[in-house]
Amino acid sequence: MIRFVLNVLWLIFGGGIVLAVGYGIAALICFVLVVTIPFGVAALRLANYSLWPFGRTLAPRPGAGVASGLANVLWVVLAGWWLALSHVVAGITLCITIIGIPFGIANFKLVPAAFWPLGREVIDTP
Repeated sequence: MIRFVLNVLWLIFGGGIVLAVGYGIAALICFVLVVTIPFGVAALRLANYSLWPFGRTLAPRPGAGVASGLANVLWVVLAGWWLALSHVVAGITLCITIIGIPFGIANFKLVPAAFWPLGREVIDTP
């Protein structure tokens, strides 16, 4: 029940909708450039995760190899740096208030995912 309340508050006050829109824009750009469709799929995965982060985490996907690591380098250059920067700015802004600290920490938790989204999957935490 607490996770549900935190996720609803995250959508309203934590910037979840704004961050998901940012990931959605990145996904649309990647889908338009046909070669980068795998990046678009990863961006949509992260958009879903940024909408409802409490109670879920990112874990390495079994079977992800060297290609996903090399693709992550390209991702950082194309979209990862500005998405990670948006998480850092939102996290710092939210950590200014005591009530916003959990949401700021959730934003900081999303920074590594914004940099290296390929080769990861969203899983539920027990």
